[in-house]
Amino acid sequence: MFSGAFTAMVTPFRNGEVDVEALEGMVEFQIQNGIHGLVPCGTTGETPALSEAEDRVVIETVVRVANGRVPVVAGSGSNSTDMAIKYTRMAEEAGADGSLQVAPYYNKPTQEGLFRHFAAVAENTSLPLVLYNIPGRTSVTINADTIRRLAEIPNVVGVKESTLSMNMASDIRALCGEEFAILSGDDPVTLPLMALGGVGVISVASNVAPAAVSDMVRNLLDGNWERGRELHYALLPLFRALFVETNPIPVKAAASILGLCSDEMRLPMVPLSGENLATLRQVMDESAALLPTPEEV
Repeated sequence: MFSGAFTAMVTPFRNGEVDVEALEGMVEFQIQNGIHGLVPCGTTGETPALSEAEDRVVIETVVRVANGRVPVVAGSGSNSTDMAIKYTRMAEEAGADGSLQVAPYYNKPTQEGLFRHFAAVAENTSLPLVLYNIPGRTSVTINADTIRRLAEIPNVVGVKESTLSMNMASDIRALCGEEFAILSGDDPVTLPLMALGGVGVISVASNVAPAAVSDMVRNLLDGNWERGRELHYALLPLFRALFVETNPIPVKAAASILGLCSDEMRLPMVPLSGENLATLRQVMDESAALLPTPEEV
């Protein structure tokens, strides 16, 4: 159901508020540069620092500007099952096309607890759900066999796979079949994950390089592995520079450098500065051919 390059969107702020005007411009920028889908209110969108009202504003804005041109998969998960249901119903009311459901963080549930959590969310929405498997953030891994069980639920349609394990990706594909969408959750492993049967990426880098990332994924989907590899290696320095500090600090700095939005963040996140900012600027200068010109922003 969901394939291609999806952007895990940053949430722009100005003077402590969501910058709706900047967000509108960023959605249009993404679509005009060939992105296949948009994911607001995920990790990259600083969701832990957003209120419920702000979540709704962000999702409604992205849905309104996208206007059906690309699917919008809203991050609406929580470590509370009741809150995950509430936020997912809100995302459905706001017009989202799908929901990204992170594994409950901090609680560290068992595999049975994970299954019941996601099953409860699925039962309370008609939206297709994409599981989000990111143990580095949540301290819990959704095992491949648990994903297999969840894939039997009709509206659980895929996983954002961020374990960095090709064994995990292989097991998910073998257990869940080709109809279950595996999307890379980390830009640098999109190429190998797609070689194992993945169908795209939920990308951080595409916030600033949507044309290049979508071109890479499109070529890989079309079986043009030579061009896909060429773009992977061209993008690799940017992929790495965008994680010189905790995501989304570097990518918001990069978006600010391009003039897409300010680099304002909410505590406990702080803007990129010093040596790491200099490193990011250098990599962006060296990757200029992959980035939009000022006229294109």
